[in-house]
Amino acid sequence: MDYDIKDIKLSEKGKLRMEWAEQSMPVLRLIKKRFKKEKPLAGVRISACLHVTTETANLMDALKAGGADVVLCASNPLSTQDDVAATLVDHYQIATFAIKGEDNKTYYKHIQSALAHKPMITMDDGADLVSTILSEQKQLIPNLIGGTEETTTGVIRLRSMAQKGVLKFPVISVNDASTKHFFDNRYGTGQSTLDGVLRATNRMVAGSTVVVAGYGWCGRGIAMRAAGMGGNVIVTEIDPLKAIEAVMDGYRVMPMSEAAKIGDFFITVTGDIKVIRKEHFEVMKDGAIVCNSGHFNVEIDIPALEKLSKRKRTIREFVDEYTLSDGRKVNLLGEGRLINLASAEGHPSSVMDMSFANQALSAEYLVQQHKNLEKKVYPVPPKIDAEIARLKLEGMGVKIDKLTKEQEKYLASWEMGT
Repeated sequence: MDYDIKDIKLSEKGKLRMEWAEQSMPVLRLIKKRFKKEKPLAGVRISACLHVTTETANLMDALKAGGADVVLCASNPLSTQDDVAATLVDHYQIATFAIKGEDNKTYYKHIQSALAHKPMITMDDGADLVSTILSEQKQLIPNLIGGTEETTTGVIRLRSMAQKGVLKFPVISVNDASTKHFFDNRYGTGQSTLDGVLRATNRMVAGSTVVVAGYGWCGRGIAMRAAGMGGNVIVTEIDPLKAIEAVMDGYRVMPMSEAAKIGDFFITVTGDIKVIRKEHFEVMKDGAIVCNSGHFNVEIDIPALEKLSKRKRTIREFVDEYTLSDGRKVNLLGEGRLINLASAEGHPSSVMDMSFANQALSAEYLVQQHKNLEKKVYPVPPKIDAEIARLKLEGMGVKIDKLTKEQEKYLASWEMGT
């Protein structure tokens, strides 16, 4: 088995952490149990480009239990947990290509290694596998029955591909599942982003001004958690509806040009490019802390920051201090990459339980239904979404009401009025 990891000797530590995560993943456990019995993915080659975390490792284990032949590479150079990569290779015999801190050349080499598996299904976290196939590895297209995508950023890329007619196989947007973005994006990103910021800086949020760029589900979660810790939250937006929602949720809303002057922490989570730019760095407070929790490291214009700076030093792990020409300092966290995975451990396993349940069941759905699907982006089927929610409640020991026959009749009729 071919693989490229940091150190196989880390596997025992990773195995224990993987078991700890599994304890909070009851839905995926139930799916794995069924997969082991029914083998719905037997003979299916899956190449996954995901964050190599304890939760991802449990997904890989579930897919393998279902009969899949799985290969994994990292979806971000800083998100890999090296002990987990070692565990997958050593204990589960899953070919893994991921090293925390790998350079761009190694990152794309690992993507090519995953694609050498000649996948029938791709699992993406940012659409790098799909984009590489369509641009460089078109000979793989006949093998593919479909793919899945985990992130907002990746879905944006895939819908653009579909609109332009270049997408050559169906892809299921796991990100659009209610049991994914309502929970993973809001509660997972909200908690793990603040966790990453605090681990990197050990600075006080209470009493600080926290600027959140973007008020999608991730931005909502970050703003909620920052406010809960006593932060004074400012939201920047381009969408008037989301801006109104942020105001009604109790936050100040203003352009980044104004927020840049008063923010202590800046967190981008838009999925777009150059959200914090040269003109914003030029007016920031001395000691401002800037980070990103969107998928790619393009939201902060790092080249502009470097041009403005006369000196750069790594003052703490994951903290690069840039001294500007006038002596002010701007601190960039995690090289502008996903701070919740660069300096922390990503989303809690109880949240990823639902996200990865969607991944597993979507892979099964592709095997069953790919002949009936067109070359476009599909949502997770509502039945799968609802079943995951039901299983999650069951795992949490929560019971809910059921409609009575009379209530069902009332909701299905139009005759009954006031």
